[in-house]
Amino acid sequence: MHKSGFVNIMGKPNVGKSTLLNNLIGEKMSIITSKPQTTRHRILGIYNDDEYQIVFSDTPGIIEQPHYQLQKSMNNFVYSSFEDADVILFIVDIFDDFVYNESFLNKLKKSKVSKFLIINKMDLGDQEKIAELIEKWKEIIDFDDVFVISAKLGFNTDSIIDKIKSILPEGPAYYPKDQFTDKTERFFIEEIIREKILLLFRQEVPYSVEVAVEEWKETEKRGAPFIFIRANIYVSRKTQKQIIIGKGGEKIKQLGIEARKDIEEFLGKRVHLELYVKTLENWRDNENSLKKFGY
Repeated sequence: MHKSGFVNIMGKPNVGKSTLLNNLIGEKMSIITSKPQTTRHRILGIYNDDEYQIVFSDTPGIIEQPHYQLQKSMNNFVYSSFEDADVILFIVDIFDDFVYNESFLNKLKKSKVSKFLIINKMDLGDQEKIAELIEKWKEIIDFDDVFVISAKLGFNTDSIIDKIKSILPEGPAYYPKDQFTDKTERFFIEEIIREKILLLFRQEVPYSVEVAVEEWKETEKRGAPFIFIRANIYVSRKTQKQIIIGKGGEKIKQLGIEARKDIEEFLGKRVHLELYVKTLENWRDNENSLKKFGY
């Protein structure tokens, strides 16, 4: 008998959704930084063994007051996750302030599927604080189970997998058993570059940036596989372009070196990476631009 189902991870920005997904799958599916709104797309991560297939979905963090069409699109990814879930993992951390969008909470309350409360970052808090969080949330929503974890340390995450397996319905494998995501290699290359931008630059600049791989050529060099990648970094304003490039091209060179290293590790092949910065004014509020970038 084979069991399968869809498990959707929801919560605010920066509570550890992507870290949890990466831990459950055992692959680096989603980029992780300490900055909110790091995840922009809905990303599937697929757990496989002989008897089970669990299709996890990492959603963008819920944005209480979206200021751009991009952020509204990100919220739409979250709300669509209610429609195809067999299980919902609602993740908070020990610093939770209970300030949530009322529409989101109502949808969560009314959802008929199994709902698990995941309290993350337990390594940064005390038992009294955690017990208080559990009691408060139980008063708001009738969760089927509660898990206290550290996604970063991998503490107690196996118990989540075990519980999901115990309640999944009988069903087929929806994806080939050797597939671990629905995204392409190009998508992950773009995400790696964007992750480095989030880490290297401050304030508004990283949130005004989108990355698109424009050229990809696979050849051989010195008898080994070699990939040429050209990617464009799109920014909202000309001043941001200069910040990304840096004095004498210093910043974009550093970005390229750090991104290439991770890309080579991800692909397992040598890579030549070329980065170009282009201005696409107000792309976060432009419907055509958002469609181009997959939102």
